[in-house]
Order: sequence, then C-alpha cells, then structure tokens
Amino acid sequence: MHPMLNIAVRAARNAGKVILRASEDLSRVEAAQKGTNDLVTNIDKDAESIIRDTILKSYPDHAIVGEEFGHHEGKDADYLWVIDPLDGTTNFVKGIPHYAVSIALRVKGRVEQAVVYDPIRDELFTASRGQGAQLNNKRIRVSKSIELQGTVLATGFPFKQKHHMDAYLEAFKALFIHTADIRRAGSAALDMAYVAAGRMDGFFEIGLKPWDTAAGELLVKEAGGMVTDFAGGANFNRSGNIICGAPKLCQAIVKEIRPVLTESLLK
Repeated sequence: MHPMLNIAVRAARNAGKVILRASEDLSRVEAAQKGTNDLVTNIDKDAESIIRDTILKSYPDHAIVGEEFGHHEGKDADYLWVIDPLDGTTNFVKGIPHYAVSIALRVKGRVEQAVVYDPIRDELFTASRGQGAQLNNKRIRVSKSIELQGTVLATGFPFKQKHHMDAYLEAFKALFIHTADIRRAGSAALDMAYVAAGRMDGFFEIGLKPWDTAAGELLVKEAGGMVTDFAGGANFNRSGNIICGAPKLCQAIVKEIRPVLTESLLK
C-alpha cells in the first residue's frame, strides 16, 4: 500500500471509531443547521479534527480542505487532502446505518489516493492511481452494463438546491422508465464506492461538493468506470453535477437526460 494511502486509511479508521462510539448513544449528539437542509454535528467536527491531526502528524506541510473546517494552508500546496468526515450526516442523526468517511489526496490537482470507509459494515474502499480499486483488499470492478435496461442506479435528491427540482424530476423520469430501479440512500461517497464495486450500475446527482466526490472519483476510475458532468464532459468538480458508471452506461445516461435539463445544469 502506498505510504500516503496508508495514512489516509489510518485517518479514516480513527474517524470511524469516533463515529461508531457516538452512534451507540445518539442522545449525546449535538446537531445544528449550518445551511438550508444541511445538518452538522459535533461528531462531524470531532471526526474531521482526528483526520486532520492524523494527516498532519505524518505530512505537516500538506494542505487540507474539509467540509467542516475549510482550508488549511500548507507549505507544500501541491499536496491537498480533501475530506468529508461524515458523509451522510442526516442518516447518522436519524440512526439510519448508512454513512461513510471520505478522504482523497490531490497531487498537483489530480486525485492520487482515495479512501471511503463505512464504519458500520467495516468496509474499506481504497484506490491508488494506476493500481486499481479495492474493497477490504479485494479487487473491485464496475458493472458491465452497457445500456440502461435492467440497471439499478443510485441518485441523490437536490435537497440543498430545490430550485433544480423540476429539472431533476424530468431527468429521473427519463432514466427511470428504462431502468430496473433507482435508489436514494443518502451518502454520495458510498453511492460512488458502490458503483466502483459493481453493486450499483451508475450514479447521478446535482450540486455536490469536491469533498463528496473526490475519493469516489478515483475509486470509480480505477475500477474501470467513467466520471462525467451532465453534458458528458469533465466539469463535474466545478459544477458539482456528476454521473458515473461503466463508460457506455454513462454515455447512455447523458443521452437520456441532456434533452430535459436546463442550460445551467449542462455547464
């Protein structure tokens, strides 16, 4: 395992212990609104603190950007860790056992290492650029689906951007009539990890942040998949609008949803 991936795994497992302990007594979890339909808890913050401490102990000069504490400037800005300490906070607060820690390392703007860790199931998804993707050290691959018929897709509702709801519902309908089913589980990091593992055939969502998708991007690509924006391009990090899955399936998704989306979603 690459030394930097090893540190990412250690950080994710450390955060997972904090999350697991807290999940046993949710009455002690303090939740607050940090934005419209956007929860944050003391556990999100505690988990991010532990991740940052673990990384900086080994790589004190690296930069970090996280969902809760923003940007930490490092002396060596070529190395940027992108972290979501608890992706699926609403699930966590409600006691729904489906959430994950997401950690990625960008080197000169390109994701080189990735970890998505599900502490409930003790499932560790990892990837290093050019080395493939693994689940608990076993190689994973995206599904072989080349068309929408018979597929199960994952998605997330635009709950923070409800002004896009009409366009999203049109896209949902355009896809749903062709698929076997569509799931909405509440953690984009796990959705993308599940695509990488072939559990879900594809995934699409509006308005995600870099910390939601950075680790999942590398997992999917290293598992033989593709990641695009809604126009089939590579602007998903800027727009937050993302599709992933086997290459031909991604193309099929783009073909179905492009005609029903607004111009702002195709940028």
